Amino acid sequence: MPDRSPERGRRQAATRLLGAALLLLGLVACASSPTPYQAASNGFGYREQQLESNRYRVSFAGNSATSLDTVQDYALYRAAELTVATGHDYFRVVNRSTDTRGSGVGGPQIGVGVGSGSGGSGSVLGVGVSSILGGGGYADDYTVTMDILTFEGAKPAADPDAYDAREVLRRLEPTLRHPSA
Repeated sequence: MPDRSPERGRRQAATRLLGAALLLLGLVACASSPTPYQAASNGFGYREQQLESNRYRVSFAGNSATSLDTVQDYALYRAAELTVATGHDYFRVVNRSTDTRGSGVGGPQIGVGVGSGSGGSGSVLGVGVSSILGGGGYADDYTVTMDILTFEGAKPAADPDAYDAREVLRRLEPTLRHPSA
């Protein structure tokens, strides 16, 4: 004879609610992930513009889940890619700026509460789940813009604004987050 006790029913209900809460948590975690390294899409990613034969403006815009360090690295990586693609060996950053824009939202938030109690006629178990998909805190979107000059030959050792393009590619490649397929 199957166990149809009220306690077993409450445990099953709690298990189902907990499973639903975990599923919701997984969905919320996917809702706001850092901007991957990619051409600009929906306002986020890299862009470049050729200004002269060896002068380019390169930028990378990251969403509020993307750190300023990552945005800076991705802009440098794009400058290095562009340098190699145009047949050059190193680039020099001649102007750099960072634009910070408050997005008004942070990452997603979720709350789970579980409570129980007992009284004269039995016991009660309750589970509550709440979610703010857009986030409730305050976060910033960053855009890093650099004007670069590209050159052939060896990078000048004494120039702190000059970067060996192939070395930048080699060092930053392992840190890139590519778009999901």
